[in-house]
Amino acid sequence: MKVEEFITSPASIKLIERTREFAKSFFDREGTHGFSHVERVFNLCLHIGREEGADLEVLALAALLHDIARPLEDSGKVEDHALESARIARRYLRSMGYPGEKVASVAHAIEAHRFSRGPEPETLEAKILSDADKLDAIGAVGVARVFMYSGEHGRSIEDSLRHFDEKILKLRDLMYTETAKRLAEKRHAFTVQFIERIRREIEGEL
Repeated sequence: MKVEEFITSPASIKLIERTREFAKSFFDREGTHGFSHVERVFNLCLHIGREEGADLEVLALAALLHDIARPLEDSGKVEDHALESARIARRYLRSMGYPGEKVASVAHAIEAHRFSRGPEPETLEAKILSDADKLDAIGAVGVARVFMYSGEHGRSIEDSLRHFDEKILKLRDLMYTETAKRLAEKRHAFTVQFIERIRREIEGEL
């Protein structure tokens, strides 16, 4: 997807592309929360943000930077990747001369993107980032990510199905924006269909 389809300012496009390279440098391998996840969330954010009337520059930067500390959390070096990602983002954006009020907006969106812990998103951009992050856990990609995670952590198919019940199937009802709610309905329906089918096969259906 071309950023130019959503953002026309040459200065903004240059900053976003530079930020993409900065964010990518934090990921040394692919996985459930690799840089491909960041790219998908970025794309979702721009599509939702355009429909909802968000500040697309702030949203794009927050999407690219929202998981940069995830590898640090996965290795046990930090406790909360959202808070650490926001801290790194503040330092990076200030070094780029980005306006202070916009730095704060990007940082808040990053801090509030996790649905399982606070703070609650207060701005439209923060709500969209949270929605996009959740949307990437539903539907065909979401199913693939659940089983990718299971492979990474030695989890069985049955354990994976419990994870769908405990978390994934609840995400549809946690969306903030109307655009994300519409997208979530389609992805949720696919997920339910997949789970029903795999359970029938586990039970012996040919």
